[in-house]
Amino acid sequence: MSITTDTAAHPALETLRERMLGAAAIGSSASVLHWDQETKMPPEGVEPRGRQLAALARIYHEQVTSAEVGDLISECEACNDLMADETSDAAATIRRLRTDYDRETCIPVDLVEEEATLGSQAQHNWAEARRNADFSQFQPWLEKVVALLRRKADCYGWAEGGEPWDALADGYEPGCTAAWVESVFTPLRSRLQTLLQRIQGSTTPPSNDFNEVRLPIDAQEAFVREVAEAIGFDFRRGRMDVSTHPFCTGFHPRDVRITTRFHEDNVNDALGSTMHECGHAIYEQGLRQDEAGLPLGSAVSLGIHESQSRLWENQVGRSRQFWQWCRPVLVKHFGDAVAGFDVDTLYRSVNIVRPDFIRVEADEATYNMHIMIRFELERALMTGDLNVADVPDAWAQRYRDYLDIEVPDDARGCLQDVHWSMVSMGYFPTYTLGNLYSAQFFDAATREIPNLEDGFADGEFDRLRSWLNEKIHRQGRRYLPADLCEVVTGAPLCADHLMSYLEGKYGEIYGL
Repeated sequence: MSITTDTAAHPALETLRERMLGAAAIGSSASVLHWDQETKMPPEGVEPRGRQLAALARIYHEQVTSAEVGDLISECEACNDLMADETSDAAATIRRLRTDYDRETCIPVDLVEEEATLGSQAQHNWAEARRNADFSQFQPWLEKVVALLRRKADCYGWAEGGEPWDALADGYEPGCTAAWVESVFTPLRSRLQTLLQRIQGSTTPPSNDFNEVRLPIDAQEAFVREVAEAIGFDFRRGRMDVSTHPFCTGFHPRDVRITTRFHEDNVNDALGSTMHECGHAIYEQGLRQDEAGLPLGSAVSLGIHESQSRLWENQVGRSRQFWQWCRPVLVKHFGDAVAGFDVDTLYRSVNIVRPDFIRVEADEATYNMHIMIRFELERALMTGDLNVADVPDAWAQRYRDYLDIEVPDDARGCLQDVHWSMVSMGYFPTYTLGNLYSAQFFDAATREIPNLEDGFADGEFDRLRSWLNEKIHRQGRRYLPADLCEVVTGAPLCADHLMSYLEGKYGEIYGL
């Protein structure tokens, strides 16, 4: 998995790189505006912000789909010096730029501009509807989103026997189709439901007392910041803010922003959200700076990206060894309010299994059920089998079927996630794919790094971070996601690693 550097510059490749770097600067500028809209922008700024984002989206699209870019890619493809060595940086870059160009040129620029404007407006209206727990306020906007995404899918097209959802998913996870996701999700759901039933039958559940302790927000901010620094988020190249829905945005490896959120009576939500977004940020900060804005300096897919966030949040942050290190840090920030909780109690408290409504607060045993529900609804919306007006009822019914709970209101139901308001569908399965990848990557890391997990107890997180940096982050988009998994772990992606991890951990905690 060595990274090669081409020794001879080629004029067409150098010109192509310059064109793409210029477009990347436009794209990252739009990302800054998105970040500002979610963190600092006043409410009345929505309309002008939409126009700004639409203008940048048009400029970006025109640059990356220009005839000149297409000609340069073709010239590079025809050059044997560049393409003969398939493992070279040049060949990998050209292959990915060809894929991007062919996909981008399917979409007319007017649709790109319309999408950017709609996303800005829909996000604002989603936030209002969520605050009011009123889906009817967001319904007209979701109807516009679905209509636009159907048009976008038509532009991309999909393989014979496929469906519109596939066209959107391929942009997030190359090669992903609804049929393939269903083939993965169906047996996984069965195994998870079996595990959940066994857990619910346990007579020795963990105590929830720690999760109900009220702790001051300012101390929580200092606490999660110390944890973020410890696991490897570089604040010299990043910052942390607060938003309704935590997220990470990377403009460049030297400028990566994360957000988190706080509740006085749930410090574990802040900790989990922060470690999750730090996982994304560590990936972004670990990308090659010399290729920033180009394929080899970009993340390979959302599924792989999610594997990094879930790995730090779960395999690290929910481990007993992590809490051996973290308990003194916790006591330092909160004193007597938490001093009575020992390591075992803290470890067990972050691993309580309890079906609930909120995806981002879900435990590991139930989390993937949330993703399966959203996937099924998206798929039906895209085919027209589900009307937007019926989303709340369809959502509530699936929560009854899969998690046996009653959704209390729209805010804790179909309005809880931001993604649809961002004009994004085809996205949600990458969360479960990320869980599968994370377990398989972590297994590989523990095989290759002696006493990896024991080191967490002493605050040794740099060995894992360095391993991920070398094996995954610095590869950029050299490989397709499935190929990267095989290169890193020696095997195709499968659910056995995740289920063995969950069954082993919860078997011990719940005495199964």
